[in-house]
Amino acid sequence: MKTLMIMIGRNRKLFFKDRGMLFSSMITPVILIVLYATFLAKVYKDSFVSNIPEVMIISDKLINGTVAGQLAAALLAVSCVTVTFCVNLTMVQDKANGVRKDFNVSPVRKPMIYLGYFLATVLNSLMVNLLALLLCLFYIWMMGWYLTVMDVVLLVLDIMLLVIFGAVLSSIVCYPLKTQGQMSAVGTIVSAGYGFVCGAYMPISNFGEGLQKALSFFPGTYGTSLIKNHILRGVFGEMQTQGFPEEVVHGIAKSLDCKPVFRGTVVVPNTMILIMLGTIVVLGGIYLLITALPERE
Repeated sequence: MKTLMIMIGRNRKLFFKDRGMLFSSMITPVILIVLYATFLAKVYKDSFVSNIPEVMIISDKLINGTVAGQLAAALLAVSCVTVTFCVNLTMVQDKANGVRKDFNVSPVRKPMIYLGYFLATVLNSLMVNLLALLLCLFYIWMMGWYLTVMDVVLLVLDIMLLVIFGAVLSSIVCYPLKTQGQMSAVGTIVSAGYGFVCGAYMPISNFGEGLQKALSFFPGTYGTSLIKNHILRGVFGEMQTQGFPEEVVHGIAKSLDCKPVFRGTVVVPNTMILIMLGTIVVLGGIYLLITALPERE
């Protein structure tokens, strides 16, 4: 345990020492929330208003609160995964700089080394994404606040779940990489594509039926939906309080991917949590397996 703590501390110090990596990780959520609010807010607002019957009157605060919640959920869903790829660069840097050769002749076991990389990635990513959550909550407060204390607690737990998912996924993907160029290429691909695959940039309900069915097999889809359910729960409650028909609220929730469908069955939040936990266990087992295998020199 002492050796593991030393490895975690060493990897975390390297993260803070590399100011370029630290700055890019910390600034990413800020850039995303500015870009989302600038370019996606109007798209989300038009999509939301189009699902409201013309005979119904809805306040600007409720509209803005719904849009802000959707934007924040999209940012957090993407940031929790993509930031881990940036933070996990320490693993690749050690190989590129030859540090791993020193570890290989040390008494530290190989699984312990990679477990240290993984746990340091989780802790550093949590720090960045909890900061992103504070920024999102401030943005929602300015636009239209309908969250409860329990909603915020659930959001923190959602972020922890998604960060662990992102950390184990990035650890598997980064394991065979040996140069920083390879890592940069992988990070670019993940940053560009993950938001579309998980339904963050555009609700999956807007895609074609075939693509919706295909994306229903991706665990990231349910991670994004889980955050949307918790961040928009107060909004949906306010709609019901204002007398919105249940079918209208259900239709809005469905259009925002809060009620994803898998093989004809609506997936509820508790099931989403089980899907994410199961995925983490499976990916964690794969990571432990590949780190236990001998490496090529």
